[in-house]
Amino acid sequence: MNHQNHPELAEAFNKDFERTTWHDETLWFVRQKRDKAVYPIPEFQDLRTLASEIKDHTLSNLDNYLLQFEENARKNGVHVHWAADATEHNQIVMDIIKKSRPVGAEERNIRLVKSKSMLTEECHLNAFLQKNNIDVVDTDLGERIIQFRDEPPSHIVMPAIHLKKEDVGETFHEHLGTTKGEKDPQVLTEAARQHLREKFVAADVALTGVNFAIAETGSFVVCTNEGNADLGVNLAKVHIACMGIEKIIPKLHHLSVYTRLLARSATGQPITSYTSHFTKPAEGKEMHIVIVDNGRTQQLGRADFRNSLKCIRCGACMNTCPVYRRSGGHSYDFTVPGPIGAILSPNIDLHKYSSLPFASTLCGSCTDVCPVKIDIHVQLYKWRQIVGNNNELSTSKKWGMKGLAKVLSMPKVYDLSGKLARGALRILPHGMTHNQSMNPWAKARELPDAPKQSFKEWYEDNRK
Repeated sequence: MNHQNHPELAEAFNKDFERTTWHDETLWFVRQKRDKAVYPIPEFQDLRTLASEIKDHTLSNLDNYLLQFEENARKNGVHVHWAADATEHNQIVMDIIKKSRPVGAEERNIRLVKSKSMLTEECHLNAFLQKNNIDVVDTDLGERIIQFRDEPPSHIVMPAIHLKKEDVGETFHEHLGTTKGEKDPQVLTEAARQHLREKFVAADVALTGVNFAIAETGSFVVCTNEGNADLGVNLAKVHIACMGIEKIIPKLHHLSVYTRLLARSATGQPITSYTSHFTKPAEGKEMHIVIVDNGRTQQLGRADFRNSLKCIRCGACMNTCPVYRRSGGHSYDFTVPGPIGAILSPNIDLHKYSSLPFASTLCGSCTDVCPVKIDIHVQLYKWRQIVGNNNELSTSKKWGMKGLAKVLSMPKVYDLSGKLARGALRILPHGMTHNQSMNPWAKARELPDAPKQSFKEWYEDNRK
């Protein structure tokens, strides 16, 4: 099957005009909430600078802090595992789960409750476990909705943001037996709560992501708004936490810098409802941490792109991006969509994701709102150079750019081309100048009336 690029997938999303407009307005509302939460904090820009500098220091000493974290976590009675890639990560998680099978439960599948983890989405863990007869239930409400629908998340903080309450009502009617046509959010949430409570009580293993791992203490922090991570961990006998190597911070007192930034940037809240610290397993229980690379050291070794590893997964760049808001998360076809995803994905597969660095206007709004000051729009521009140098541009773009370079390098040809184009726009019928196959920009724009002369000609006439 041919891989669809971002423009093709975005075009499909834009066919539903009402949903596209609603998606755009909803995410901009979240962006405005972020601004309202930020402006009352006089030191917010200083916090951003400090957060960026702490990450700079940590990335420059990543090996030492990871080893310090491992040592302290082991002292706390935690089992620490290392995974080079997604395959190793998935196998480690499955081995832990299978060893935890309760006595007398050989005849049934092992039951896993999972709180939101973008790393496990990145590794496609759910599908792997389900193939191996492990029942996986995503307990974050948005994640459970898209799990029912067999869809990937479209946003890293709000995974079901592309859906309306009517869509959720239909999904819950099909899977939970709610009344057909029910769309009251309170009724639907209560149905999900009752459904998930049974899953929590029956679970053998709980899996969480990791927002921050602290080298000094060997502990880690999980931030949620629903409390599902806490409920799963406290009821199950085994807790597995999966973290990318970039989640590490040096000391406990650095944590408050990030907790003050994270929720404000993500959803406009002062702090997440639950900021849960995990240090050691309760008596009679097990705690495992799986530390994963999966391309991160390769990104760390790229001088132009190492800053992308500072990301704290707040999603602010998506909420502000005019392209993401009007093309939808699924159009990126990558675990992390939006501007940050467009600089992470080419590191994984340049050929497959070669269109994503171009899914941007380079307006810089993503960089402006990033709480850890990642130079996102600069990295997007640099990835474009790499895509071109590696001959991964689409045929039309490649030859179009070569032709344009020729025209721009010859002033007389440029002047003549402009004159011919202006004349054509004045005399040719609208159906030709706005033909969408010949002029893709016309899909979303009206061409202005062509001027009688170019600026260069006007300047020559008026310079004296």
